[in-house]
Amino acid sequence: MFAIAIHGGAGTLPRADMTQERESVYRAGLEAALAAGFAVLCAGASSLDAVTAAVSVLEDDPVFNAGRGAVFTLEGRNELDAAIMEGRDLKAGAVCGVEHVKNPVLLARAVMEHSDHVLLCGAGAEEFARVQGVELVPRSYFHTPERWRQLERIRAGDGGLSSLTISHVGTVGAVALDSHGTLAAATSTGGMTGKRYNRVGDSPIIGAGTYADDRSCAVSATGHGEIFMRLAVAHDIAARMRFGSRSLGEAVREVVHGELVAMRGEGGVIAIDPRGNVALEFNSEGMFRAVRREGEAAVVGIYR
Repeated sequence: MFAIAIHGGAGTLPRADMTQERESVYRAGLEAALAAGFAVLCAGASSLDAVTAAVSVLEDDPVFNAGRGAVFTLEGRNELDAAIMEGRDLKAGAVCGVEHVKNPVLLARAVMEHSDHVLLCGAGAEEFARVQGVELVPRSYFHTPERWRQLERIRAGDGGLSSLTISHVGTVGAVALDSHGTLAAATSTGGMTGKRYNRVGDSPIIGAGTYADDRSCAVSATGHGEIFMRLAVAHDIAARMRFGSRSLGEAVREVVHGELVAMRGEGGVIAIDPRGNVALEFNSEGMFRAVRREGEAAVVGIYR
């Protein structure tokens, strides 16, 4: 049994604002990423390769808040974060605050596989990228008209557009189980529109936005990062399974609809266990998501 699930962010996604044309664009992006990751699993490759492939496709798609479609800081820059983890040996790598890395998930994997560290940031992470031959691009690569308009609205004090509304909507992630029984998770994001002071959210924080352990599950989260970090959401789900005898579904529901709601935290998670069970849970109006298991058709969703 092998399977993969992906997300493209969760949050306030009013149905009234979702035109048929826009929805078809999001669905096409999710389908392309899911297909890329699933093809890797079908070829007998690792879950690590599968989540890398899926997240890379989402990072290249400008409609999602990761890679090319990353949101802008208040100063008009793009600061990208990503993490990846494998459940067999608990190996992990992450980067934050990079501004020239085309695919941050590839750099996160390089940190995991070719360094003694877990998390690198800013200029140091980009120096490591050059050493490892990870592709760097000019800042202009990340400049998309829609994201710039969102920043201008934030700068203008548009009360109808909060930075949270358009931050985790678009954060991307993937979790997978391969035919060898190994789990993996990866998450990538541009953070919050209008963020300042080199703010970093939960996505690159192992145990908060990203986690994988073959003894329990793999998790990728999307939501209000400060709350997800304070609750160590991804690790909490894994710990409830490992030490509290919860099923995947029970653990995910308890955290997403219990712990997060109690802290007024909005968002969701995708998770998978060693038996191929998948959970895609959110407490927001919607979450871009897709899943496919061996022998089954792909399922793509936005709302409930």
